[in-house]
Amino acid sequence: METLDIVKKIATVLDEKKAIDVKVLDIMKVSTIADYFVLASGSNSNQLQAMVDIVEDEMVKCDVHSKRVEGDSSSSWILMDFGDVVVHLFSDEDREFYDLDRIWSDGEVVEY
Repeated sequence: METLDIVKKIATVLDEKKAIDVKVLDIMKVSTIADYFVLASGSNSNQLQAMVDIVEDEMVKCDVHSKRVEGDSSSSWILMDFGDVVVHLFSDEDREFYDLDRIWSDGEVVEY
């Protein structure tokens, strides 16, 4: 599965799980840590955990496995590392506070 296909699949399943403000950023030209960031918010810890679960389930179906997941069901920022794709799942408050959307604004927004 191509990296862009992985990104679009993750964004789509997050959207279907009613994630708030799902955004895909192509950061290939501005960073070497990954090719894409997927940013999304959840309204509460249960929704964040559901978002993690659906991303993991869908990626396993595609034979794509995370290298690392930082954060747990009590976290307000969960990071899922799929190598070239890094998924950031936030509470509304943490997304606003850390403002990765602004920090990585040099990346190109990818439509999915």
